[in-house]
Amino acid sequence: MPLLLTEADVRELLPAPELIDAMDRALAAYSAGHVTQPVRTALQTGPERNFLGVMPASVSSPTALGVKLVTVFEGNTARGLPTHLATILLFRPDTGALEIVMDGRYITEVRTAAVSAVAVRELAHDNAATLAILGSGVQARSHVDLLPLVRPFREIRAWSPNAHRLERFAASMAPHAMVRPTLGAEEAVRGADVVVLVTSSSHPVISNDWVSPGALVISVGACRPNMREMDPRLVARSRLIVDSRAGALVESGDIVQGIREGLFSETHIAAELGEIVSRRAPGRLSAADVVVFKSLGMAVEDVAAAQLVSTRAKAQGRGCEIEI
Repeated sequence: MPLLLTEADVRELLPAPELIDAMDRALAAYSAGHVTQPVRTALQTGPERNFLGVMPASVSSPTALGVKLVTVFEGNTARGLPTHLATILLFRPDTGALEIVMDGRYITEVRTAAVSAVAVRELAHDNAATLAILGSGVQARSHVDLLPLVRPFREIRAWSPNAHRLERFAASMAPHAMVRPTLGAEEAVRGADVVVLVTSSSHPVISNDWVSPGALVISVGACRPNMREMDPRLVARSRLIVDSRAGALVESGDIVQGIREGLFSETHIAAELGEIVSRRAPGRLSAADVVVFKSLGMAVEDVAAAQLVSTRAKAQGRGCEIEI
């Protein structure tokens, strides 16, 4: 019978350092062609333009088969619910039988930050010491938790257009991490070595002029072709790295719109992060490079994280069997 794992189970069974290494391997496997994974299917629903996403992936080595069902309902904030909710199903690769049902909300939250941690490890310059976070939600918190595991930042700055949420976010991170709220996005970004954009904005929140030579900019928001969170001049200026070329050319407004406007072509994408991880492509070419990593999220990341949870759950006898 399938095993059911709750969010509480997943939280206890998913250690951050092991997850970062699992994302490293998953990215490499994807870029090496060991993963069969279509671009996610998104079904838009309702007047608020919410959506249901379907994200399947099959991995050949080590074998894994799974799918994430994810919903994004921005109005949930007013209801006291998470905007992103998800369920992950794992199947036996040899028979197709359902093996695991697990909550995917926390996995979505933390695997995104784990992928950003891989990007920081590979793409930030050697002396990077200042981190700027634009955003104050779930992803802001997970990035503050995970990025210091790969780089000991001396200063963490944050900005959000909602001053109350920004203060609450900074207070919630102390004393675990000292986050300094700033009065504006420019104050947070100027001079920062790593800039993380985790916003729900449809329009740019960062200007090219604010970004110093040598900075790494990680863009996690703007995951639809009609959305942008980066100044197009910044994208055009940068060494552009993506998680998936196929996904970026369909889903990323920062890239799709830049190509449509003639600012650059598809060849402006220098590499996938998995190619850099596996040393099949160079990452940073010089200390002065401005590098942008556009992270859209991939099914293989969810399946790899779920596999890690599944292995540990079976070893510890966690979860409960369900009959379907």
